[in-house]
Amino acid sequence: MAQLHFEFISPERVLFSGEVDQVDLPGVEGDMGILADHAPLVTALRPGVVTIYRGGSRELIVVIGGFAEVSPAGLTILADHAQPQDNYDVALLAAEIKDAEEDVADATDEAQRDKLAHRLEQLKALQAALAQ
Repeated sequence: MAQLHFEFISPERVLFSGEVDQVDLPGVEGDMGILADHAPLVTALRPGVVTIYRGGSRELIVVIGGFAEVSPAGLTILADHAQPQDNYDVALLAAEIKDAEEDVADATDEAQRDKLAHRLEQLKALQAALAQ
């Protein structure tokens, strides 16, 4: 299988740099799998889990927003916030969900309520993905 060059960068540090078999990522328009020689694209990321496959193993990293770019050079993810799933604080996520639910309930402007409801859906989807 051809190798894909992959760079995963968060504001705090470079999380990964090297050759991989495949990367699955949570795009805003749906989950996608990226292999070597994938067509070029740029997509925003929604909260979710990035799965890195290499050498028969997989690594799971929780991402909270950012962008992914596929080019002839490979895949680059620039994450707003990311950390290995093993280190992710699910209690903090539950608190964020509770706060988001309160914000939706308190919103008086319809457009703002829709935006907050969308964010709440994303956080709940992340919580469901982490529960698997």
